[in-house]
Amino acid sequence: MLNPRKILLVHPLGYSAEAAGRDVSRLANLMPPLGIASLAAYLEQRGVSVTLIDCFARPDSDSLIAEFLRTEQPAFIGFSCTTSSFLDGVRLAKLAKGVLPGVQTVFGGPHVSALKGRLLEDYEAVDFIVVGEGEETLHELLVCGGVGAESVQGLILRQKDAPPLFTGYRTQALELDSLPFPAYDKLEGFPGAYKLPIFNYPSTPNTSCISSRGCPYACSYCDRSVFRRTFRYNSAEYLYEHMRYLRQHFGIRHINFYDDQFTFHRGRVEELCDRLMEKPLGMSFNCAVRAEHIDEKLVRHMKKAGCWMMSLGIESGDQELLSHHRQNPDLDMLAGRIRMIKAAGIRTKGLLMIGLPGETEQSIQRSMDYVFSLPIDDFNLAKFTPFPGSPLYDKIHDEGSFEEDWEKMDCMHFQFVTKGMTRERLEQLFRDFYEGHFRRPKVLWGYVTMLWKSPDSWLRFLGGLKGFLAFTRKTERIQEAP
Repeated sequence: MLNPRKILLVHPLGYSAEAAGRDVSRLANLMPPLGIASLAAYLEQRGVSVTLIDCFARPDSDSLIAEFLRTEQPAFIGFSCTTSSFLDGVRLAKLAKGVLPGVQTVFGGPHVSALKGRLLEDYEAVDFIVVGEGEETLHELLVCGGVGAESVQGLILRQKDAPPLFTGYRTQALELDSLPFPAYDKLEGFPGAYKLPIFNYPSTPNTSCISSRGCPYACSYCDRSVFRRTFRYNSAEYLYEHMRYLRQHFGIRHINFYDDQFTFHRGRVEELCDRLMEKPLGMSFNCAVRAEHIDEKLVRHMKKAGCWMMSLGIESGDQELLSHHRQNPDLDMLAGRIRMIKAAGIRTKGLLMIGLPGETEQSIQRSMDYVFSLPIDDFNLAKFTPFPGSPLYDKIHDEGSFEEDWEKMDCMHFQFVTKGMTRERLEQLFRDFYEGHFRRPKVLWGYVTMLWKSPDSWLRFLGGLKGFLAFTRKTERIQEAP
C-alpha cells in the first residue's frame, strides 16, 4: 500500500544528463531550488515525510528516483517546472508510474500555472496541477489523498467525461513570516554543491535566498502566473534570523537575495541593515533593485551593512523600445542610479535582453552604446523568450515568428524572431554585444581584480574553461551556418 504521508519532490533538469556537463549555464551558475525546498519545510512541519531530488545538482537521477519509489512507496511525486523543464518532468512522471503503478503526480511552477487545464488534456502522466502558491494546496491534496480534491483551492484535476476542473485561486495568501526556512538540509551536498554566478560573490560558501514573493509591476515580458500582481515580503527580523540560520548551520558567508524588488519596501531594508551593523553576522550580500526604489542615502547604508553587488534590470538601452515593454522607462534616471551605486563602492550588474518585439539593429546598437557608457562591472544578456503567462505571450505570433519549442525556451535560444530581423543576425548581434563588453579596458581590469576580490570565481572559471570554450565554438558554428 502506498504511503499517503510521504512525497518525493523533484526539480527536473530539462535535458539529457549527458548534456549537463556541456551546459555552460550550469558551469557558471547552479543555485538551489528554493521553491521545492520551501514546500518541503512546510510539509515536514505538518507531519509529511519529504525527500528532494534536484536533477540540476545531480543530473543522472533517474535511477535515484526509481529506487526511492520502489523502496519508500510514496503516494505522490511532485515536480516543480519551468517551461524548459516541463517535458522532462513529464518524462519522469511516466517513469514513476512505470516503476510504481498508482503513484499520483503533481506539477507546480510558472509553466503549469500559466497553461492550466490544457496540460492535463495533453499529458496523461500529469494527474494534478497546483496553480499559484503551493504550500497549502499541496498539503491539502496530500491529506485527502486525491479523494474529494475538487474541494481543494488552487488545484486543477481531471473529471470523468468533462474538461479538467480548476478549483479557483486561493482566497487568502500566506503570511510569509509564518513559514519555516527552506529545507536546505534536504538538498544533497548543500551548500558546496551549489554556486552563485561566477564573479558575483566575494567568498564561499554562498547561496541564494528569497525574501519576497511577487512583483507590483506588469512588464510585457514577465510571467506573473504564480503570484499574479501581489507583492509580499518577509520582515527585517525574519530575514535577519534567516541569514543567521544559514551562517550558523551551513557557514554561509555570502547571500544573493533572489527577489524581483529587494528595496521596494525601504523601511524593512533599512531595518535589516541596522541589524546587520549592530550584530554583524560576517556575511555580505547581493540584491536586485529597481532604480525608482533606491537613493544615495539608502545605497550607502546598504554598503555599510555588507552589500557587495546590485543588479538592475535595464532590458534595453533604446528609450522608444523600452517604453513599449516596461513601466517607468527613464534611461537617464537609470544611468544616474548606476553611477551612484558604483560611486558607493558597490559592484554593478546590468540585466538586459535582446530580441524584444520591435527590436532593430539600430535599437541593439543604442543598447550597446548605452551600456558601454556606464560603469557596469558585469552583465547578463538574455535572449528574449515569450513565456506562457507573460502579457506578450497571447499576441506573440502577431509580432514575428515564434517556434514554441518548450525545451529550448530557456532564454539561451532565439525561439522568437521579431519582424524585420533574422535569427542569424540576432545571434551575431548577441555575440557582438558580449564581445564589446569584454573588450572594455575597465571591465577587463574589473575581472582581473576578482583575483583577490573573488578568488573562487577564477578557480571555477579556469576549471570550467574547456566547457566555456566549447560553448563559444558552438555559438560560432550557429552563426556561420547558412
